[in-house]
Amino acid sequence: METIPSFNSLIEKSIIDNWDRDALTDYKGKTLQYHDVARKIEKLHIMFEASGVQKGDKIALCGRNSSTWAAALLATLTYGAIAVPILHEFMPEQIHNIVNHSDAKILFVGDVVATQIDATKMPKLEGIIYLPDYSLVVSRTDKLTFAREHLNEMFGQKYPKYFRPEHVHYYKEQSPDELALINYTSGTTGHSKGVMIPYRAMWSNADFAEHVLGSLLKPGDNIISILPMAHMYGMAFEFIFEFLKGMHIYYLTRVPSPAIISQALAEVKPVIMVSVPLVIEKIIKKKVFPKIQNNRMKLLMNMPVISKKVREKICEQVLAAFGGKLYEVIIGGAALNGEVENFLRQIGFPYTVGYGATECAPIICYRDWHTFVKGSCGQAAYHQKVMIDSSDPEHVPGEILTKGPNVLLGYYKNPEATEKSIDKEGWFHTGDLGLMDVDGNVFIKGRSKNMLLGSNGQNIYPEEIEDKLNALPLVNECLVIQEGNKLVGLVHPDYDEAQSIGLNNADIQNIMEQNRIQLNTLVPSYCKVSEIRIQEEEFQKTPKRSIKRFLYTEN
Repeated sequence: METIPSFNSLIEKSIIDNWDRDALTDYKGKTLQYHDVARKIEKLHIMFEASGVQKGDKIALCGRNSSTWAAALLATLTYGAIAVPILHEFMPEQIHNIVNHSDAKILFVGDVVATQIDATKMPKLEGIIYLPDYSLVVSRTDKLTFAREHLNEMFGQKYPKYFRPEHVHYYKEQSPDELALINYTSGTTGHSKGVMIPYRAMWSNADFAEHVLGSLLKPGDNIISILPMAHMYGMAFEFIFEFLKGMHIYYLTRVPSPAIISQALAEVKPVIMVSVPLVIEKIIKKKVFPKIQNNRMKLLMNMPVISKKVREKICEQVLAAFGGKLYEVIIGGAALNGEVENFLRQIGFPYTVGYGATECAPIICYRDWHTFVKGSCGQAAYHQKVMIDSSDPEHVPGEILTKGPNVLLGYYKNPEATEKSIDKEGWFHTGDLGLMDVDGNVFIKGRSKNMLLGSNGQNIYPEEIEDKLNALPLVNECLVIQEGNKLVGLVHPDYDEAQSIGLNNADIQNIMEQNRIQLNTLVPSYCKVSEIRIQEEEFQKTPKRSIKRFLYTEN
């Protein structure tokens, strides 16, 4: 394998090389240039050192995406401490458990999280620091209190004239296998596990992105950060890679609703967009479909001579809705809705679907949109190997296994789970089922934990049925579960749409019955749904916006 450089040396180099460029902007708020980020990192290093934080101590971060969150993460890594990013959507009890389980010494908190947590439930913490201005929420040591109160004074003593690029010197990890961060999974199947991510995985993911996108992007280019940075997908591909590249990252500090995202896309004009399917589907369904799903448009799109021009025109409009400068949209985290994917393919929209896992920090499969095969999630990513554990990987689904520098060290304080997920040859067992064609394209069939067994022993993949059900009228989101030998569809209807056309609950129920009949013509006999049940409230979701399936399938 090639020599792996120090990851922290790459952070150091980017800061020095891009000293006067814009780095991090809180959308509709302040902008930090690379030298401002360096200054914040330096002040936090002084505070860590003066308060007794050692190399290898754990520092947790929990708050919405922001420039100060990003700077605190970089400060933690470049000091030689181990970062513990925590999804701010977790419940207070989960946050307390993760802080305690990870042995964190310091916790950074955002404005909302600060009001929700209870410091007495995290007795091992020495301090809680407020992310917006790095002030102390709680201090349990005199050293930390003194360090924060005299921080500007200490910084001035260390740098009496100016803080310049030549002053930037960061901790260099001793080995590529050194632990960089512990990331707790968002858990669609239950409890969070602490995934131990080494520096080699951080480097490998950034190097993969440079390999596939580096020549298309340049310092100063814009990107919007929509996904939570505490999730490996958002951290690796909406922050770390772009920061190392010298790009300008915009944080949507508020809840990223489709309306806010659309407004930000128009203003920021990002060069790439990284997203989960839900965001793309909502933008397409709410902003694009209403304009083209009339009879005249359908007619034009099906006329051989005119259709190509019409599709090109529609693609231009969709690209304009994404800011107009986009090279591609990279979708991950879950499968893309079939109807939306067919439409994007039909108009030639530059999208691709990747595949990853927290345990691989996160990338496993990817393909550029020019060569991406519809319905797949790409091929083994640069640096990674992928195989299907099946006697006939083209036709019989098997578990997806991957091997390479992206793979985790193990689960923190959980050797049993580590042993189950990483075999003796170093293959990580993803728990996902898939097929692989002769060209190496991977097609995900579903989670092995989600697979249902039909009455005659057939394997049923609920995700495949849900994809078809999601495309039917008034279905906002759905789950297919098994009750005895029957399959039941749980549907949360699109109540906004129903209200706009004057439908009542009885009408919605009738439409769902029509949907059930229609669905059953699209699936094999053993996948037929016997009932559709209305789910009035939205399904509970993980911060990655995946439905918490286990809440609806456990008896």
